[in-house]
Amino acid sequence: MNELILELSEINPREFFGHHNFNIELIKKYYPQLKLVARGNKIKVFGDDERLEEFEQRFEMLTDHFSKFNSLDENAIERILTSQSKADYDAPISTGDILVHGVGGRLIKAQTANQRKLVQLMNTNDMVFAIGPAGTGKTYTGVALAVQALKNKQVRRIILTRPAVEAGENLGFLPGDLREKLDPYMQPLYDALRDMIAPEKLESYIEKGTIQIAPLAFMRGRTLDNAFVILDEAQNTTHPQMKMFLTRMGKNAKFMITGDPGQVDLPKRAISGLKEALLVLKDIKGIGMVFLDDKDVIRHRLVKKVISAYKAIENQD
Repeated sequence: MNELILELSEINPREFFGHHNFNIELIKKYYPQLKLVARGNKIKVFGDDERLEEFEQRFEMLTDHFSKFNSLDENAIERILTSQSKADYDAPISTGDILVHGVGGRLIKAQTANQRKLVQLMNTNDMVFAIGPAGTGKTYTGVALAVQALKNKQVRRIILTRPAVEAGENLGFLPGDLREKLDPYMQPLYDALRDMIAPEKLESYIEKGTIQIAPLAFMRGRTLDNAFVILDEAQNTTHPQMKMFLTRMGKNAKFMITGDPGQVDLPKRAISGLKEALLVLKDIKGIGMVFLDDKDVIRHRLVKKVISAYKAIENQD
C-alpha cells in the first residue's frame, strides 16, 4: 500500500473539508478502495498507485473548483468525481449577470441598470469612467470586474489606487509603518476584496504582488501592463495627478476611474482632475463613461433620501 500526501494551499481547510468533515466523508464514498486521513491542511491517502494517481487528478479538480467559486458542496463533488472530462463538470466563472462567486459562494452581480451598463462598457472599452455619488456600487462593481478578469486569466494582476489624505498624500505625520499609514485610506478596497476572495488567497495575492493596493503617488514612473487598474476617489486628483495616472496605461490593460464630483476635498482653488478629464476625454473612442445616480444606491434605503436632500440644497446654490 502506497501513500500520497496532498496539501491545501491558499485554501481554508475547514471550508474545503466541510462542517464536521462532511465533504471528506462524501469523497471517501467515491473511493472505497482508498483510505483518507485529513489533518490540518493535509490529506494522506493510502492505496495502490493507479487509484492514487486518479485521486490526485480529481483532488486537483476539486481545489480548482473551490478556488473559482469559493465553495464546495455535495452537487459539485458528485459532478467532479463522476465526470468524464473537464467540460462535463466545469461551469463558467461568469454566468448571466454573475460577475464573481464571492466568499462562501456568494453571487456578486451588477444590480442596477447603470451598474450593468458599467459592466458592458468595461467589456467593450479599455478605459471607463464611472461617476456617481456614494453607495451607487461603482467601486464595488469595478473590483468585481477586476477579480473576474484575474480569475479568468485575462490579466495577471489587479492594481487598486486612490489619492490619500485629501489628495495631498502627506502621510508622514501618521504613526506606524507605510502599510499601517495607508490601510485606513484603502479600507473600502480591502472590504470589497474580502467579499470576493477567500482570506488565505487574498493574503497570498497581496504578498506576491498579484494584487497591489497603493496610493496614487506610487504610480509615478510605472508602466501598468497586463493589469486591471482602478483609480478610486478620482475627484480628489489634481490635473498633474490625473494626467500622470492616465498615461501609465500599458499593453493589455484595463483602466477604471471612479469618483464623485460632488465630494471634492481639494483646496478651493484647485481644479479636480476628474472633472477636467471628463471634459477633455468625452469624445475619444475607446473611453467609456457611465453616470450613476441615486437610483443606483444599494446601501440602506435612507442613503437615497440623504443624497436627494443634499442635491436639493446644492441645486439652490
